[in-house]
Formats: sequence, structure tokens, C-alpha cells
Amino acid sequence: MDPALHRRPDLPPPVESMTSRLNWLRAGVLGANDGIVSTSALMVGVAGAGTSLAGVLTAGIAALVAGAFSMAVGEYVSVSSQRDSERAAIEREVALLEANPDGQIDQLAHMYEERGLQPRTAHQVAVELTEADPLRAHLDVEYKLDPDDLNNPWAAAASSAVAFSLGSLIPLLAALVAPAAWMPWPIVVATVVALLLTGVVSARIGASSKRAATFRVLAGGIVALAATWLIGTLLGSPVH
Repeated sequence: MDPALHRRPDLPPPVESMTSRLNWLRAGVLGANDGIVSTSALMVGVAGAGTSLAGVLTAGIAALVAGAFSMAVGEYVSVSSQRDSERAAIEREVALLEANPDGQIDQLAHMYEERGLQPRTAHQVAVELTEADPLRAHLDVEYKLDPDDLNNPWAAAASSAVAFSLGSLIPLLAALVAPAAWMPWPIVVATVVALLLTGVVSARIGASSKRAATFRVLAGGIVALAATWLIGTLLGSPVH
């Protein structure tokens, strides 16, 4: 890459954007919610079939392991594909800036004109941004992309697996500490309480209504629990 396309050394390093932090936090909450619902629903379904506590715990542990790996692999593939696209966009812009720098200034000015700036102002903005960091200027306008803040697929995979595992631990711990004769109600109660908390947290992250967010999360979880319980009681065979 042409050194002229790098960030000027006198500029401060980039600070992680609030949007990026919120996206990671939101992904963590959603991963934990998936772990809570999928693991507890499987455990409740197995319990509905009359399975012993050992069988219920085995099903829960299997759900945790399988779900964590599934989340990690899915997130890794998704973020890797996104990162490949972002890198291709960066390489394309670098080539264009090296081949026709003046033309890229005109293109940048035109983009700012389309956003409402007067031609003279748009051209001045394009020139000043290009002098500071031409690559970043184009990537921000054209792709909403920060070349120094690309997602890490390994970090995304690990965070998804950890979030899912933490969520899965809630119904597992509820089943482990409660008497076997009470199954599956401790799992149901723990799941409802956990979903209420994740609903409130997701509402705070999204600055939305706590009541609406909590209702959506809770309704989905209760439906999943009821469905697996019904399937377990109607079709399942006890596993001891």
C-alpha cells in the first residue's frame, strides 16, 4: 500500500465507536438468551418424557456443548465472510486512490454534494479529508467502514460460545441444586427469571421499551418450554 494512504502519524489512534461496543454487547445478550432458551427447552422436554435427573442433566450438558460449538462456528463463518468483503473493499479503494487520486477527490466531493453540501463546500471538505486520510475518507462515505476496526472472527466466535455457555449454565444449575422430584419447575422458574433480566438488559441497550422487550423475550421462551414439554410428554420415552 502507498504510504501516502496511511493515517497521518500526528493523528490520534482510532477509538472504538459506541456503535461497535453496543453491537458486541447486544450480541452477547442474544447469545446468552439463546443458551437459556435452547438448553432449558431441551431439558424440560426430556423431563417431560419422565427422564431421571441424570438424564436431564446429561441432555443439558450436551445442549451446552453442541450449542456453544454451533454458535462459535456460525459466528466465525459469518464474520469471516464479512471481513473478506471489507478487505476487498479496502483493496479496491487503495487501487483507485493510487491510480487516480484527483478523480477520487472529485468523487468524494460529489458524494458530499448528494448529502446536501454546496459544490464549493463539498470540494473543500473532500480536499481536507483527503489530506488527512484519503482511504478512511472514502471508506467512511462509501461503505461506513473503519479500516482500523474490522471485526475479528476468532473473537466473535469465542464471545458467542462464552455467551451461549453462560446462558446454558442457568437451567443446568437450577436442575442441579433443586430436588429431582420438583423437575422441571426449577428449570422453568430459573429460565423465566433469566429471560426477564435479558429482556431488561436488551431494552436498555436498544433504548427501547422495557415492557415490550421483556414481553417478546419471555413470550418466546415460554412458548419454547411449553412446546418441548408437550412433545416430551406425548412422544417421549423415559431415559434412565
